[in-house]
Parts: sequence; C-alpha cells; structure tokens
Amino acid sequence: MGRTMRKALVVGVDYYSVFDALRGCVNDSIAVKGKLERHANGEVNFSIRHMTATDADKPLDRRSLRSEIVELFQGKGEVALFYFAGHGDIDSTGGFICSSECQEGPDGVSLSDIMKLANQSKFDNRIIILDSCYGGVAGSSAVKQSVAEIEEGVTILTASTADQYATEENGAGIFTTLLVEALGGAACNLVGDVTPGSIYAHIDQSLGPWGSRPVFKTNVNRFASLRRVKPPIELAELRRIAELFPSEGHQIQLDPTFEPERPDTHPPTEVPPPDPKNTAIFDILQRYHRTGLLVPDAKHMYHAAMESKSVRLTPLGKHYRRLASKDLI
Repeated sequence: MGRTMRKALVVGVDYYSVFDALRGCVNDSIAVKGKLERHANGEVNFSIRHMTATDADKPLDRRSLRSEIVELFQGKGEVALFYFAGHGDIDSTGGFICSSECQEGPDGVSLSDIMKLANQSKFDNRIIILDSCYGGVAGSSAVKQSVAEIEEGVTILTASTADQYATEENGAGIFTTLLVEALGGAACNLVGDVTPGSIYAHIDQSLGPWGSRPVFKTNVNRFASLRRVKPPIELAELRRIAELFPSEGHQIQLDPTFEPERPDTHPPTEVPPPDPKNTAIFDILQRYHRTGLLVPDAKHMYHAAMESKSVRLTPLGKHYRRLASKDLI
C-alpha cells in the first residue's frame, strides 16, 4: 500500500480496577472510529484497530495497549493516528496514559515512550490525540516542559494542558464531542478537507477561557487531511474563481442584468431584463459570497446588481484564487 497507507489505533477506557470508573470514554472512541473509518462519501479512510475496556470482564492491560501502539507506528505510509480516551496521570518524570489495572500513573504507558515511537516512525504523518488529563505534557522536553521536542511530521492534539483535568459533559468528553463535530464537517475547508489544524481551530474557538484548554503542537510543512467531507461549494465552481477574477485585485462590475428577479415596484421599462449568461455567473458569485470568498460594494448582492456596484475578493478568496490558478484544486 506504500504511501497511501492510513491506519489508526483508537482506544477508549471506562473500566479501572483502582481509579474511578469513567462513563464516556468507550462511547467517545466509538464515535471517533465511526468518523475516521470512512470519508463522508463512504470511501474507506483509515484502517482502524479499536480497543476498549468496558467492565471487569473486559479490561485493557498495559502490555496489550503498549504493544498495539508499537505496532501502529511500525512500517511506512501516509498517516498513523493514535487516539486515546481515558485516565491520564503525571509525576515528576512526565505523563502517562492509564490502562485498566493502573494503581498509579507510572503503571501506565509513558507519554515519552509514545513520543519516541512517533518521532522515530517512518510514516509521513504521525498524529497523537489524547482526551485525558494532563495530556498537554506530551512532546514536552524532559528538561523544560515549555519546550516541545517533536520530529518533523508529528502532530499532538490534547484535551487539556499539562496541569489540567479533561472534562466530561452528559457522559461524553467535551473535547471529543468537538473533535467528532469537526471531523463531521464543522472544520472542513472549501475543498472538503478536515486537517489537524482546522480541528484545533474549531475546538479552540468552541471552548471558553474557563476550564480545560486544548493543546496543539506540530512540526509539519503541510497538514494531512484526516477526513474528506462534502465541500460547502462545488469544486468545479470553486476552480472558476481564477477565470472570473483574472487577477487578485480584479473587480467584477455588476448591473441589473445579473439579477434574475425584479421588484414589482419598478416598471419593466426602468430596469433592463435579466441576461441568462450573467445570471448564471451571478449564481456562482452568490455562492462565493456565502462562503466568504468575496464581498459586494453594497449591503447585499441583490443591491450590488440592481445598483450597478462591483464585487471583489476577500483575503480568503485571493487564497483560493491562487490555488485555482496553480491547478491545486
């Protein structure tokens, strides 16, 4: 499978023999698995191994967990992703994710060990997502926690900082609820890709200044797409942005022939009739406006046409125009 290989280890631990039991971690892992295993159009996305601990009859021990993490980062491919929901702990030596039998943090899997495996992995992109307490310590220098030590291609996204608890609400992790929402399309760009950066932005904007704060650490030259969803605008129409706007500063001069509707208050002789060619272009321009690609020199697109005003690209529009002009869409 080579560079197209995409695999994920998704783990949810509710049952602990000593620590307090958790309620939503298994369900969170099921929700994440459901989003990652296929793209929105049904195409296969990640090949997933799913590990859970639901009760005393189905615990998850440290040896099994660590063994699967080791295997995840072995080999070569496009993306290796590790998601964990469960207890986390920290001491003077660093952070840990906790398996069912843990009596204290160091009984679990060391985050420094996980980082070593990720840093040494030959996968193009190694992504670690932790919905656990103190997860923000992952990737920190053993000497100075404020300094991250991650190799190129590694991204870390955690529910909390190095000194915070991860929080639940209504039986689900707040962080993972937002993560699943983002993977579902809330964090997609205009070509339909959901990336680690857009996921973090969605989570960060959705959480207030109080309580747990997400942590994002990355060392990549380009974000990998974690899931494809239906883009908010058809790609064929998006590609036309370079045709309709030959330069970044180009403005399209509108007139009433672009607007297909006519107000009853205007006699037909006062306003020229719609031009089908122009109304077809206007339809695309309206979609550009709804997705933030352009702005009219009037209150609304309707008024821009009826008052013969112009439309111009926003900074976002200029960005996608550059992509389209380079055949990158």
